[in-house]
Amino acid sequence: MTVKVITYSEARAALKGHMEAVAEDHIPTVITSQRGRPVVMLSLEDYTSMEETIHLLSSPANASRLAESIEQFKQGKASQRGLIDDQED
Repeated sequence: MTVKVITYSEARAALKGHMEAVAEDHIPTVITSQRGRPVVMLSLEDYTSMEETIHLLSSPANASRLAESIEQFKQGKASQRGLIDDQED
């Protein structure tokens, strides 16, 4: 995983530019500080995706089903299906 590392001073001096780069490039940025602990800047999209993945894998049964599905896909046993539209009459 690629990560960019900048100092707090660099982040403060060009915050908008760093925020735009993180959101567009999807590369997390670690912001370091001499006196504090480092933090990570992520796009909201990436953060939400990580939270969803954690939620999906938090159930052992669901994690097992996902792993089985991935294995079936790797073996060429997957099939493409359309989405179910809840609005259909």
